[in-house]
Amino acid sequence: MNEHAFPSLSTTVRYTVSDAAVGVPRQDAAIVSDCLLTANLSGIDSHGVGRLKYYYDRIQRGQHQTETHFEIVKETETTALIDGNHGTGHVIAYRAMKLAMDKARRYGMGSVAVRNSTHFGIAGYYPLMAAKSGMLGLAVTNARPSIAPTFGTEPMLGTNPIAFAVPTDMPYPFCLDMATSICQRGKIEVADRAEKPVPEGWVIDDKAQPMTDAPAILEGLSSATAALLPLGSMAAAQCSPDFTGVTLNVSTQNGPAIASALALWLLAVPG
Repeated sequence: MNEHAFPSLSTTVRYTVSDAAVGVPRQDAAIVSDCLLTANLSGIDSHGVGRLKYYYDRIQRGQHQTETHFEIVKETETTALIDGNHGTGHVIAYRAMKLAMDKARRYGMGSVAVRNSTHFGIAGYYPLMAAKSGMLGLAVTNARPSIAPTFGTEPMLGTNPIAFAVPTDMPYPFCLDMATSICQRGKIEVADRAEKPVPEGWVIDDKAQPMTDAPAILEGLSSATAALLPLGSMAAAQCSPDFTGVTLNVSTQNGPAIASALALWLLAVPG
């Protein structure tokens, strides 16, 4: 999709991902590059090409395998459980959504849970695959702890994104892609690269004081002395806090895809 608009950039990203020093297969690199470029072209720079260094570092540390072994652990007509074996998250989620879509075409619904995955870019990329094929698509995943519960200061919950997409009568589908926090870490990283402050009300320190300095926030998130605020938190609502973000977060954290490592759940239903 993005190759038609930016062929040189798409090719450059693809070959960077699959460079010999990294070892990601070309066909897998094509999926990763399209996902990253889709993020940038959608205005989500926090999950775009700027993520390449993050993936490279994870590969070098052995946290992310270059060869993706997509293992079907259990399967029924409408469901499947996949072990990603810590391969490339984009490829795992792409193949899982393809599997869910195939089941939906044949049986009316496809639901695929994944365990032992890795960072997969923007969550909305995968529901859009279903929507562009005339289906409803849904993707949810857990994430590392970075959010403090309402009234708390300790980062205990992940941003746990939720995304769904549906076809419309317009030339394009509708897609909602959201975190359960006011912002997510990637936006802090974008602000850091741009040397800009972060808006007050996004992040607090371990004394519940607002933080706006991006480098200090990133350091604090790494040392658990800073935390993102959930949707509906006191800072967001100012005087009438609620538990909207925490409720959504816990629902995702304890959903059907939970395992010992990063997990996801993908659903496809024909329109």
